[in-house]
Parts: sequence; C-alpha cells; structure tokens
Amino acid sequence: MTVKLGLVGTGTVGGGCIDILQNHRDDFKRHYGIDVELVRVCSRNPEQAIAHGVEDIFTQDFHDILNDPDIDIVIELIGGTTVARDIVVGALRAGKNVVTANKALMATHGEEVMTAADEAGKEIAFEASVGGGIPIIDPLKHSLIANEISSVMGIVNGTTNYMLTRMAEDDMPYADVLAEAQAKGFAEADPTADVDGLDAAAKIAILASIAFNSRVTLGDVYAEGIRNITPLDLQIAKDMGYCVKLLAHAHRTAEGVDVRVHPTMLPLSHQLATVNGVFNAIYVVGDAVGETMFFGEGAGAGAAASAVMGDVLEIARHVQQGIGPIVGCTCTDKLPLVPMEELKTKYYIRFAVADRSGVLAAMAGVFAKHNVSVLSVIQRGKKDADTVNITYVTHTAREKSVRDVLAEIAELDDVLRDAPSVIRVQD
Repeated sequence: MTVKLGLVGTGTVGGGCIDILQNHRDDFKRHYGIDVELVRVCSRNPEQAIAHGVEDIFTQDFHDILNDPDIDIVIELIGGTTVARDIVVGALRAGKNVVTANKALMATHGEEVMTAADEAGKEIAFEASVGGGIPIIDPLKHSLIANEISSVMGIVNGTTNYMLTRMAEDDMPYADVLAEAQAKGFAEADPTADVDGLDAAAKIAILASIAFNSRVTLGDVYAEGIRNITPLDLQIAKDMGYCVKLLAHAHRTAEGVDVRVHPTMLPLSHQLATVNGVFNAIYVVGDAVGETMFFGEGAGAGAAASAVMGDVLEIARHVQQGIGPIVGCTCTDKLPLVPMEELKTKYYIRFAVADRSGVLAAMAGVFAKHNVSVLSVIQRGKKDADTVNITYVTHTAREKSVRDVLAEIAELDDVLRDAPSVIRVQD
C-alpha cells in the first residue's frame, strides 16, 4: 500500500522534506516496508516548487489537498495561527492525518486541534514544533510515560543561545551580536519572537502540557528575553561560577504548574551549562528515570525536516497496518498555574547607579524594607566618571518582593543611570 502525502509549505523545512523524500523514498520502502508518495504540493511560491522539481504536482490552493480523497497525510509547514489553523483543523475534519511543525498553533489552539483529531479518529503529530531535530515529544509520550515528570527545563531557542555564547566568549555587546546573528541567518529581520522569549514560551507550553498531562497555553507562560543582558553581566556570572542561558522552565510543584521563560544563571557544573552556540538541549526529570537530557540542533532545514519526516513515516506505518491513533490528547488533569509573582528563587540584580555617598545605604534600606535578604554585594567597574555598577545577589526571595524593590529603587532621586539587569539564579 502506498501512503499518499500532501505538503503545504515549500520554505526551508518544506523544501527539506521534499529533499528527504526524493533521496530516501526507496530506502524507507526497503528497510521499513513503508511506501510514501508525495502527490500534491501547495505554496504561494511556484518558484520554490520548481527549484525542488515538484512543479507537476503543484497548486496554490490548499483546498486541493484537503479535498483530495486519495491523500492520507497532510503536512502543514506554513506557520502562524490563521490559515495554518484552517489547514490543520480542516484536514482532520476531512478525515486526514496531519503532521505539523507549528509551535504557535499547538501552543495556542492545541486543545481545538487535539479535539478535532479525536473526533475524526485521526492522528496529529508535531515533533518538529519543539527542539527541531531533537526527539522530545515522542519520548515524553512513549518512552517516559511510566514516570511522573517533575521538571522540564531547556535551551529551546538557538538564536538567543548563539547570541549569549558570543557575548560571553567574545565580550560583544547585544546590538553587535544581534546584527551578526541576522547576517548569518540565525535571527530574523524582526527578532522579537526570539530575543523576547516568545518562541521559547510556545515550546515550553507544549512540553509542559505533555509532561504534566495538564493544558498549558502560550498565554499562560511568563516570558522575558535577553535585551537587557550585557557582557558585564556574563563576566560577573562567570566569576561567580555561573553561566547565563535563556531557559524555558516547567516544574510540577505542590501548588501547581510553574512555567516560565527568562534568563537564568546556571552553575557551570550543570549539564545545560555546556550547551553553546545554536544548539538546543532539554533536561527532563522523572521519578523513576531520574535525570535525562536531549541534545542537538534545534533549527535548520535538515533538523526540522528530520523530525517532520519521522512523524510522517510513523503515521504512514499505522495507515498501512490499519492502526488508529495510538496516543491522543493526554491533558486529562487541570493543574493550577503558579503565578509568576509567587516564584521563590535567588536573584542577581545589577544596577548602574550614581557614584556618590549615601546611594548604597539607601538601596540597602529598600532591600531590607521588602524583606529581601542580600547574600553578597559586588561593586565592579565604572561606566563613566560618575556611574558605578553595583550587583546584589539575594538569598531565596519572592518574585513580588523583588519587583517591589526594583520599583522603589527606580523612584529614588537621581540614582539609576540605566535599566537594571535582573537574572534569576538556578542552583
């Protein structure tokens, strides 16, 4: 039996999927007994179809794929949450299985998509939506289901990891590193989703939903990016025995699900501390398996297309064998979400302040007023003739109390010379 595929989207990842099919279709049939055929390709760019040699099966109307009764699996690779939502939900309702790499869709409308799949008795697979080529969704849904997962924590955005690595290793300021990342194609012309943590937030929403069997959406995730991080912060962190990573956190606590994205100071001995450049890594803790880590390239045509085609081949195997969906929606619990204001952790806070008598005492009084206990104070380097950098490292403190400290210090008369750097500390 030949399983027939319809592909929507011929960009970087879509093109990679076409290449894999052209190069390895015979291998799939010989090794695994899986025969897949790409019978329809949809895109707004005919030139991309021509470049990949599929112009004979090209269409600009995705309805041609949804309405084709012979197509078994629809692959959605256009991204976004509007047209892509119509394609994914429409394909499922038309009785087709779906593979997507769309993190925004699954993090925002995952419940609707999973319900549509369940009602149609079809499969929806989305391994490539998190971690690119790193297998993580399938392990969470299969290999690790005997565990109660207590924590999922990861570097899931290659752009910001590359930028922080360059800033730390080469003392490059944020603006210069961003420009370099854009020139190399690691960052988009509008880098907002990456540098403000929104891309990572969508990914951790998906992972938390699967790991904790409780729905988490993109809107539930606190997201803070790397715009205020400087090479000085990274150097101070290194001197303290830490590195700084933009981490996506999801933790099961007694109070509920704690899910967030923000710059985090990690001990240099932590497994994630060695993950540099554009690489991603996801660290999972289960009650039976203990600590595990999944590492690899998080983006690019090859990595993402690898994950997409892995899903396609697994579903094709099920279609050939007449097997229905094996794992549907597992969000059967409704765990409460822990508000960010209730987070309790240690903090690194660097202020650029006026270099005059009384400033340090005034700031110390604000910390004491809000019951934020200070572990250490570091004075390091002047920015100019009348500005000095003061770094506070706190004992474990409540997020709301730290925010109150920041707000009150901001109101002190002519003290701050720049926005403070705030980095949460993970021991």
